[in-house]
Amino acid sequence: MDKKDYFLKIFKLAEKKYGAVEKRLAAEEWAEPWQTLVATIMSAQSRDEATLPIAEKLFTKYNSLEKLAGANYKDVLEVFKSLNYNKTKARHVIAAAKYILENFNGVVPEEIEKLTEIPGVGRKTANIVRVEVHGRHAIPVDTHVHRISNVLGLVKTKTPTQTEFELMKIIPKKYRSKVNRIFVLWGKDATGRDKEKLLAKVQPI
Repeated sequence: MDKKDYFLKIFKLAEKKYGAVEKRLAAEEWAEPWQTLVATIMSAQSRDEATLPIAEKLFTKYNSLEKLAGANYKDVLEVFKSLNYNKTKARHVIAAAKYILENFNGVVPEEIEKLTEIPGVGRKTANIVRVEVHGRHAIPVDTHVHRISNVLGLVKTKTPTQTEFELMKIIPKKYRSKVNRIFVLWGKDATGRDKEKLLAKVQPI
């Protein structure tokens, strides 16, 4: 079985189990593109369950990109007090808002080269924005996608960026934007690096 067929077999099992899960992830269901980007910056190394209420509080306090760009760092830090890496993230979200206003006229771009210019935005965040905001066939690779892809033998990589490019060779375009959500839900449900335990989570009973 080649890797494309192997991926499809595994993915369809995972999608059958996790595709109907209603759990909201941090980047999902925001009204404005900039909110999607900011919430994704906030979610790095933090649980979605912890990030979402803090993001809601932030966007209630600063309900426009202009207001967030003009926010006081200490005030944002107070909102972020229970968020991991809160000092760095507070700086990044204010700087990101300013950068989007000053360089992109307040419009969140879709090109990954432009997105990764924004403070606090790496390839994962950029690709999430491309999927969630612009409907692009991108593969956001976080720790769950990176781990699962390596444990299953889909790739043999050391970094999420390497995983992204290797998965692009394997995964048909129409599945790419679905991978992050399904693998994140799977990864939350199946910790560790045991292939059999990982696969047991999606095998039919």
